[in-house]
Parts: sequence; structure tokens; C-alpha cells
Amino acid sequence: MQIELSNKEFRRLLDLVYIGNWVLNSTRGDDRFQDYDNLESKLFGLCRGNGMNALVENWEGIPVPSQAYTEGGIHEAIAYYEDNIFYEILAEELSRRDMDYPDITEDNYDEILQRMDSYMDEFEISGVDHLILEEE
Repeated sequence: MQIELSNKEFRRLLDLVYIGNWVLNSTRGDDRFQDYDNLESKLFGLCRGNGMNALVENWEGIPVPSQAYTEGGIHEAIAYYEDNIFYEILAEELSRRDMDYPDITEDNYDEILQRMDSYMDEFEISGVDHLILEEE
């Protein structure tokens, strides 16, 4: 298989592959999905000779994203996503908790969304500063 990509498209593909591999493997410790690591290495290896040498380095003889790449803003994009997902999940969980954890149905969907919107408004203003956990 051959795919024709411009340098800009290839650079975007690297970002997508890195982010995808981060999501799949960053929390797995030694139980990583090796085939995703291998594909990431293969694609970053293609940076060499294509004017993108700064994006790749070797680690134990394997091409990996370089320190310059990983410190160049990609983790800020991942963190932005993680923050948004954190607040959305928290808002949903708190909304469902307030309603005694119902399954989401057509009948309660709008109420859950309204509660979530209220929580999201609060999180947008003050993050988690106003959350209080009580000891049982």
C-alpha cells in the first residue's frame, strides 16, 4: 500500500498517531499494545530523510518521537482534551448521582443534560474549587 501525503499532512498524521498511541498505551505500564508502538515507531522513522529529523530520535535502536516533538505542544493538546473529558464525565456522574444513578433514558435525558450544563457552568467558572467531599 502506498499513500501520498504532503509534508503537512504527514506531520498531522504523526500527531494523530502519537495522540492515539498515548490514549491507548500511556496508562498500561508493561502491558502496552506493542503493535501500536511499532506502528508509531515505523511512521516516526519515516521522518528521517524527509526533512523532519528533529521529530525522531532512537531509543535502544528504535525510532521514537523526539524530546523536541514531545515537548513541542502535543501534550498540551492531550491535556486540553483530558481536562474537557474529566469535567464532562464528572458533570455526568454528579448529575446521575443527584438523581440516584438512573440509567439514561428518553424520559430523563433532558434533566440529566440540564444538570450537567449547570455543573459545567460551575466548572468553567471555578474548576473544582467548590467541590466538597464529606467523610462518611
